[in-house]
Amino acid sequence: MHSSGADSAPVKPSSRSCSKGKAKANENDFDGLNPNITYRHLHSNNLGVRDPLRVIALCDSDAFYAACEQVRLGLDPALPLVVQQWDSLIAVNYPARKFGISRMDKIRDAKKRCPDLLVVHVATYKEGEPEPGYWENPDTRTHKVSLDHYRRESMKIIQLFKDGLPGGEVEKASIDEAFIDFTRPVREELLKRYPYLATVPPDAPNGVDSPLPPAPPISWDGLGTIVPVHPVSNPLKEQEQSRENSDSNDSAAKILDAVVDDVEAVEEDDNTTTWHDVALSIAAELMMRIREDIRSKLGYTTSAGLARNKFLAKLTASYKKPMNQTILRNAAIPNYLRPMPFQKIRFLGGKLGKALAEEYDVSTVGDLLTITLEEMQRKFGEDSIWVYEILRGIDRSEVREKSAVNKSMLASKNLPQPITNAAEGSPWLRVLAAELALRLNEARDNNPALWPKTIVLHIRQGYDTFRSKQTPFPFTRSVTVDVIASFGDKLWKELVGTSGTTPFKITNVQLSFSGIGIMEAGQRTIEGFLKSRPPSEGQSAPDGASTAASSSKPPSTLKRKRPSPELVQRASFPLEDRAQSPKHSKSPDLQDERYSFVCEKCEKRIWLGGAAAADQSAGRELAEALDDAIREDALAALRLEHADYHFAQELATATDGDAPKRVIRPAGRPTSVGKKRKKISGDEGGIARFFNKR
Repeated sequence: MHSSGADSAPVKPSSRSCSKGKAKANENDFDGLNPNITYRHLHSNNLGVRDPLRVIALCDSDAFYAACEQVRLGLDPALPLVVQQWDSLIAVNYPARKFGISRMDKIRDAKKRCPDLLVVHVATYKEGEPEPGYWENPDTRTHKVSLDHYRRESMKIIQLFKDGLPGGEVEKASIDEAFIDFTRPVREELLKRYPYLATVPPDAPNGVDSPLPPAPPISWDGLGTIVPVHPVSNPLKEQEQSRENSDSNDSAAKILDAVVDDVEAVEEDDNTTTWHDVALSIAAELMMRIREDIRSKLGYTTSAGLARNKFLAKLTASYKKPMNQTILRNAAIPNYLRPMPFQKIRFLGGKLGKALAEEYDVSTVGDLLTITLEEMQRKFGEDSIWVYEILRGIDRSEVREKSAVNKSMLASKNLPQPITNAAEGSPWLRVLAAELALRLNEARDNNPALWPKTIVLHIRQGYDTFRSKQTPFPFTRSVTVDVIASFGDKLWKELVGTSGTTPFKITNVQLSFSGIGIMEAGQRTIEGFLKSRPPSEGQSAPDGASTAASSSKPPSTLKRKRPSPELVQRASFPLEDRAQSPKHSKSPDLQDERYSFVCEKCEKRIWLGGAAAADQSAGRELAEALDDAIREDALAALRLEHADYHFAQELATATDGDAPKRVIRPAGRPTSVGKKRKKISGDEGGIARFFNKR
């Protein structure tokens, strides 16, 4: 029984080992493209990338930024339109490309080619505005680019993918494209359409390991463009013509002739239909339906590629654009890949691709197929098996849905004029704070419990000189520009100062949130709600005492940690001691015992910080901010903190002989005093040296 070429061990060519790549490739280079699919394969639910019926799609929005502006403004899609960012173009729609306009052009040159060209500048933030806008004549010296509108539209498209394919996996690959794993929904549909496959025939010679009966013929009409097994035209030239989208009559006629020839070639291939072809055709129907939903509901056109894995789906998606989908059958893979310049493949276009081209004097995938695995690994290291397999269309990467919660958010500004005076930073911090506030609050619309644990300020000069500073960011129900800017100003003051010259010419300023998570029950620690406060005299602890970290676990399940000298700074103190301090007032309005508990050990009432005192307005503000669930979690953490205080006192006053013994290191493990791990030196080997470290 054969296995799928996308998941079987790479087949080494039987041809001789050679140092140059001009020898002729043979059919064995793509062995495993037509595996023997059995009932076991069909009825298994956990084959993953080893599934011979696996179908992956890459769906790409056509000229996405330009389409977003066209939909926002309600413009005719046939009008030529470009999206401008300062002096550059970041998107050119397909009608504008017919005039030869590309993203490499300047606005002035683009308008010369198309006098009726519509130009839309991206939205920008400016100081004093909480949200970005489409301002008249935005200036890079006072404004910051906003891509928030495009992010929002991208999320709408991703949601339609998920709604249209409940049983599939959707992985957002970038702001305008996503991978979709159709394998499971296709399998379900396959069993519905061909119910005789649901059970193993009693006369099957090998039981569940018997091959499936021959696949039925398929009609590809209306399913998209089919890459022929034996193309009459050159698929690469055809693909380039599609990208350029020339409007000349001669070019259009040539493309039409090529399409007609290839359709006839596809019809000749119909006698080679496999069950994987059937799976591809079902996935093509589902993909067509989803793409139509996106067009009708959101107004965006898309292009898609369907194949056996992510690598091939990505390549196929750009076969014919726009507003089209292309299907790459297993039998068509060899002739599709062989003439392709291998340096157009992702990760093979940089140093590694150049090194391969120079080492073997090659330019196409077909040229490199003659290089044996042993030869490639001898020259480029063991990891070059990835190159060997990708040239044969083998890709084992999975489609994995990314978390809906981004762990970080970053707002960054490259400054056209460097900051040399510390006082010049505040306006930019407010601009960056506006972007972070908008993005976090939009994320909270779907998940109100989102909370960034840390806020970070980063400044740099070029890519050589940089500094950063961070501080905890407490949970706040209403995250405003002012709240974020106040933290940014504090970090700026610590990092740069408030007046005088900066430590270096600052050319980039970044403000970011990190550690973003969902505040679920048990994750709300006391630090998010309480202010740090000094200990009272009645609870001062000796050196060596500290609290254990707050936790949501019951005290009986907690392992106490060795105390440190900071317990005194974190210990809670009773109401009676606060009352003696002139800084605290016992306002009747603030004496709500829901924000306190009575310690059974010291028989004192312990309050959440700010709930019993501070000042009246602050107490009310805290009471409004803490709902019942948050209050209960905060009190639970406070109880643990107060218990740790008593434990630290007992530990500090106990004699050495009475002190409880703690095993810090697992018993029996040898110590490593005086020994340091030897640092591995030397250059990285293999293909790793061809990639830049990030």
